[in-house]
Amino acid sequence: MRPAARGCGSDVAESGSNGPASSDIQPADVPARSVYVHAPFCASRCLYCDFSVTVSPIADHTAWLEALAGELSLLDHASGPCLSSTLETIYVGGGTPSLLGAEAMVGLARVLGPGRLQGSDFEWTAEANPESFSREVAGGWIRAGVNRISLGAQSFQETPLKWMGRLHGPGGPATAVQRARNVGFENINLDLIFGLPAEAGRDWKTDLEAALALELPHLSLYGLTIEPGTPLGRAVAEGRVSPVEESRYREEFLEASEGFRDAGYRQYELSNFCLPGLEARHNQVYWNLHPYLGLGNAAHSFQPPVRRWNLRGWEDYQQSVAKGRIPTAGSETLGPAETRLEALWLALRTDDGLRFDLLPEEAKALFQRWSDQGWAVPTSEGFHLTPEGWLLLDQLVVELDGIREVHSSPS
Repeated sequence: MRPAARGCGSDVAESGSNGPASSDIQPADVPARSVYVHAPFCASRCLYCDFSVTVSPIADHTAWLEALAGELSLLDHASGPCLSSTLETIYVGGGTPSLLGAEAMVGLARVLGPGRLQGSDFEWTAEANPESFSREVAGGWIRAGVNRISLGAQSFQETPLKWMGRLHGPGGPATAVQRARNVGFENINLDLIFGLPAEAGRDWKTDLEAALALELPHLSLYGLTIEPGTPLGRAVAEGRVSPVEESRYREEFLEASEGFRDAGYRQYELSNFCLPGLEARHNQVYWNLHPYLGLGNAAHSFQPPVRRWNLRGWEDYQQSVAKGRIPTAGSETLGPAETRLEALWLALRTDDGLRFDLLPEEAKALFQRWSDQGWAVPTSEGFHLTPEGWLLLDQLVVELDGIREVHSSPS
């Protein structure tokens, strides 16, 4: 199994104390204290991208804010306030939020309600690409209340950047980091992508060294996924590009994991590394199956046990809101089996792992076998996976879930 991948930006990137057990899941009538907001605009589409983006050199932040305000109003009128009076986290992903310009986040604060953004440990993350993260954008965002930046670097080398279709040059990430620091941002994440085909001409060690040289509090690591509908997917299907070998994919993941941990970072989740005490908080909501609201096209929301998602296309979403229709495209209700499997999978992504008191006795023998293989290590109350184990995450979750399912079946 390959680690969960992200090529550009994502709403799922960043721990509950022991992973989500069913007793941790909050009831459906609890207003969300976390919000994901999708910004769909990109100046170009990367070779591997299958996200819901609208390609345009200019992002219409006025239309974007109007649509978001309309959606939130429709939701409030349909079922009462869907947001808590105080928010804990906001994550603005895309797409390329930095393409929206300097004033977009001030407008977003107005849409959400400035009074909701006053918590003492409130976290507001916005994604940015180096080429559009100007001094003006950096200054406008920090004045709005954004206090965490996630930079889509992916590489520091010209050849792989061009191969991926990225618009910034090799020095772009360092320049963007300095701009963020100049206006007062301290909490900065940087994304790197690994597992590129040989055709990309990438030297992985060089990129790891460049990322560490920036001395950032947080790093995220994502493996390339080849999706059928993308230009990369078509190139692979036609034999013009060969996917990276599994052995090389594994080597790059383990090399980065070891290198970052040796540099003092904690790998607190499969794809995420931080300096002590600087974990990103927003994705912990996802990992613990807590409520969250998604605004914007293609955004997902979760009010346990119901997950719903919005219309994928920006124009379809915008028109639905303009006509006074909640832009829901679909929904699903998680039953006990689905909840159990998701809870296992999400918990085992983190270094908190699972407690033995949440598992049947047979799971201890399974852990011992995983431990003997180097896939898991004990904690004070249970176990978590090692980087080698994370490479086998899906396989191990299915194996563990099979034991729990048998144990919980009526005799």
